[in-house]
Amino acid sequence: MRFRLITYNIHKGIGGVDRRYRPERIVETLLRYEPDCVLLQEVDNGVPRSGRHRQVDLLGDALGLRHRVFQQNVRLRRGGYGNAILSRFPLSDVRHLDLTVPLKKCRRALFAHFRLRDEHHARTVLVCNLHLGLAGFERVMQLRRLLRSNVLQHTARHTPVIAAGDFNDVYGNLGRRIVEPAGFSPAVHRVKTFPAIMPLRPLDWIFYRGDLTLVHSFASHTEVARRASDHLPIVADFEVASRT
Repeated sequence: MRFRLITYNIHKGIGGVDRRYRPERIVETLLRYEPDCVLLQEVDNGVPRSGRHRQVDLLGDALGLRHRVFQQNVRLRRGGYGNAILSRFPLSDVRHLDLTVPLKKCRRALFAHFRLRDEHHARTVLVCNLHLGLAGFERVMQLRRLLRSNVLQHTARHTPVIAAGDFNDVYGNLGRRIVEPAGFSPAVHRVKTFPAIMPLRPLDWIFYRGDLTLVHSFASHTEVARRASDHLPIVADFEVASRT
């Protein structure tokens, strides 16, 4: 059973170079790869700068991904923004984990399960979407809190799990130091995704564990992707092992 996952900080649909709100560029970038599950960060909801759109629905409808959940983390005077999961498969058991460090911006992780089926088997996959803080000590605290969470602690080691998003990992070493020792493998290795127009930093990551095999992964470098946001999306194909 194979599926395609994308993680993407969409910067509210505002281009990193021209600063114009053009959600159609985000849609074009994602449609190109026909994803089954999309983890989005910096998704606006009812904010004037993005036409007061509820972007989780705007993008979900445009991509044909009927199953979706939104997690608002930052409140503005009008509306707010946060994380979203869009899926081709029904989402269940949605959880929110507070990752906020005192005196820092509100941050949370968004968990959800989806179920894959073929003619003979069915497997549940747990996905976690996160957007870590800007300070180094903050990111370390947030990842440790994530790995100690009840959601992960009570998930069997063989269960397919993916944790992905904007790690703000300026030096590209958080995975090796913290995530990989907890049993996760990186789907990409220091792939530079920021700034999108001329990537210099590996800020975005996908980690996985359990009965998953990474088939292929890459960052999108199309002309549209370089202008749609200030981050590039990462695309990963996985194969889920059947269990008897």
